[in-house]
Amino acid sequence: MRILSRVILFSAAVFFLVNTTTAQKTPNKKPVSTTIKFKPPKLYTYLGAVKDSVNIPVDVAENIIGLPLKIYDDKKTEYTVSSYQFLYKKRTVTEDEQTGKVSPATSMVSDRFTVTPLPAIWVTQIKEQVKKGEELYFFDVIVKDAQGRVMYAPNLKIITQ
Repeated sequence: MRILSRVILFSAAVFFLVNTTTAQKTPNKKPVSTTIKFKPPKLYTYLGAVKDSVNIPVDVAENIIGLPLKIYDDKKTEYTVSSYQFLYKKRTVTEDEQTGKVSPATSMVSDRFTVTPLPAIWVTQIKEQVKKGEELYFFDVIVKDAQGRVMYAPNLKIITQ
């Protein structure tokens, strides 16, 4: 009887041990992705009332160069400008040192900015120097939305006429 009770006890222990080890196994499942896909909105870059690539008179360019760069989407939501690059391509002349002959050329000045509008020194210099056929180019415009997501805004190229 004693041997029979030990066999039954041993069988019961093995039965429970096998059931608990198989119950603990989890099936191989792929982890659930919690990343939310974000489709950035279509953005528009403005300087005053000017957007996209445009030709404008010199006096209008002088008036708007000191205005802040603004970024909006289709719903007129404004975005915070994080940084941008600005290039001023101006007409100049070069002189051949041997012949003394003067010929037309172009010169470019550019920098990266984290504030808008442009610094006062840049605005003053451009207002004093801008002429017909020169370019004011805002590019690599980086903006943030209200949730802190970073996006690129379209470039803005202004040609004076």
